[in-house]
Amino acid sequence: MSTLTAWERALERVEGALVAQIFPREPVELVGALRRECDSNAVVCSQRRVVVPNAYDVELAEHVHDELNPNEGQVAQVLTDKLARHGEHKGYEWAGPLTVHVTKSRDVPNGRYRVTSTVMSHISAGGFRTSDN
Repeated sequence: MSTLTAWERALERVEGALVAQIFPREPVELVGALRRECDSNAVVCSQRRVVVPNAYDVELAEHVHDELNPNEGQVAQVLTDKLARHGEHKGYEWAGPLTVHVTKSRDVPNGRYRVTSTVMSHISAGGFRTSDN
């Protein structure tokens, strides 16, 4: 596991504040949901090896998706970056290349978003499932 320098911690605080100002509340909540999804699916292989899923699908309710639409590509990248940092802090090993894909859905249980994960060995964000339910 890595330890952060004071500079890295300060940079993360600034980035977090910037994300909170640029995006509405949902992306900040989504970061927490992604972290929980990652943590709850961690598989301990040994004392020094914990493997987690690498493909995350974020389904947004239509109104949330439409609100974020101008920043859709940025939202996926911010979520991916935040999740990558979380994994690094926890000492996780990704099951393959990490990606977070954001889609629109008419059917999300909490009326805002749903986060799921899976293990996919050779993926790219462009090759991830795309559907507008």
